[in-house]
Amino acid sequence: MLYPHLLILSASVKGSLVRFFQIAGILPSMAANASKHAWLRALGADDLPSEIQLPDGLYTHLRTYKHDFFAATGLYRGPAGKAILKMGRTAPLLGVPMEWLGRYLADHEFDLYDAVQDLAGVPRCLGRWGRTGFVHVFVEGHPLQRKEQVGDQFFAELSALLADIHRKSIAYVDLEKRENILVGDDGRPYLIDFQISFRWPGRGIKRDGLLRLIPEELGEFILRRLQDGDRYHLLKHYRRHRPDLLTHEERMASYRGGFFIELHRRVSRPITLLRRAILQRLTGRSRSPKQDGPEFLVSD
Repeated sequence: MLYPHLLILSASVKGSLVRFFQIAGILPSMAANASKHAWLRALGADDLPSEIQLPDGLYTHLRTYKHDFFAATGLYRGPAGKAILKMGRTAPLLGVPMEWLGRYLADHEFDLYDAVQDLAGVPRCLGRWGRTGFVHVFVEGHPLQRKEQVGDQFFAELSALLADIHRKSIAYVDLEKRENILVGDDGRPYLIDFQISFRWPGRGIKRDGLLRLIPEELGEFILRRLQDGDRYHLLKHYRRHRPDLLTHEERMASYRGGFFIELHRRVSRPITLLRRAILQRLTGRSRSPKQDGPEFLVSD
């Protein structure tokens, strides 16, 4: 996987590579396939822990939403109510240790969550768990559904939330996926999953890790292009769900993705077809269960 700090051409293309490997979203009821194809799962043949201990007490596992190559995500209940545990990869791949990748991804995403904790549309983090996991509060609501008619203020508030994120020199990057946009029971928008988000420190601020390898001007260019992509995907969702609230200019802009979006489309389509073919052959299904499918919406 080429993470945002390494893939400087387009994080949208990187998102396609991520989805190429995310072909093991197998629910616990498919235990036989999970064991047979354990190398495809972040935790191998293991499942998420039945209980986790946080500073405020014990949390009990309720269900697993997703278990793919890079991470496993599950719902827990404890003293503070419902919470989400996301664990990065710990299982080796063909005998090669991969926990370093799980730690790196967890560190990156937790740091991004921490940077936006003051924003009302991002769930509050409860802390790290283990070497590759972190926990955040569960948002009561549901992922944005296809053709869902949201309230008049929903996209205006989502646009304001995205602008606040951009002001922190962060590009969300993964707004293309509807399941990352939650419709709260209060009718307000929330964003989750900052795994492939990109953050570029401002001028004069010391850069750590792989960011030190990227020249200042190039880093700023990448950030601007990725933020442009965020705004494009926002307008696209706007058009699909509340076209009546768009001006003519905004509607036209929602069809103009630009060079990097078009590049992503050309690269991702064959990868998607290959991913589905592999998934069909290995597991008997051509698509991974999605968080916005009926499995997610079942009450707990």
